[in-house]
Amino acid sequence: MSSPPHSLPQPELPHGFWCSLGAVVALAYTAVIDDPARFAKSASVGAYLGLTPRRYQSGEVDYDGHISRCGDGLLRSYLFEAANVVLSRLTKPSWLKEWGATTTQDHSGHDMSGMMSGDDMAGLKKATGAEFDRQWLEMMTEHHEGAVEMAKTELAQGKDAEAKKLAQAIIDGQQQEITEMKDLLRAK
Repeated sequence: MSSPPHSLPQPELPHGFWCSLGAVVALAYTAVIDDPARFAKSASVGAYLGLTPRRYQSGEVDYDGHISRCGDGLLRSYLFEAANVVLSRLTKPSWLKEWGATTTQDHSGHDMSGMMSGDDMAGLKKATGAEFDRQWLEMMTEHHEGAVEMAKTELAQGKDAEAKKLAQAIIDGQQQEITEMKDLLRAK
């Protein structure tokens, strides 16, 4: 029997990779892949997840069809959604750049309510089973509450109508997820 997914060693990746990809996608990926050493090549992971095209070869006919959809459907859908987010972010204009604000990818020292500390993440990495679930739900609830707090500040002090519209959408979506996570915590 293999060890739980959150106790697996993580590959060397750029700082913040797992956070930017999304906690749910990262956990699902880690759980499904389990032991990365069982894949000789990284391309084998795509085939394992059903992300390789079907190939039809017969005589003079040789074409690639749709992806095979073999493997874990939930993770495949998470990866598809994450890819859409990344691709759509690349094509949209940046409000910060339009407003002449400087942008940075470095979030160190960011004092937003609900940001996890290194100690929080280390504790989560050590936790297993129900304790892991409890800590993760508590941290994600606090993180979402921080996002709602920031969005409320934008609604109260912001000047751009589109930014305010986005802030309201964030509040609505995050509040729903906060309620769901609190319900899960009460059920444990």
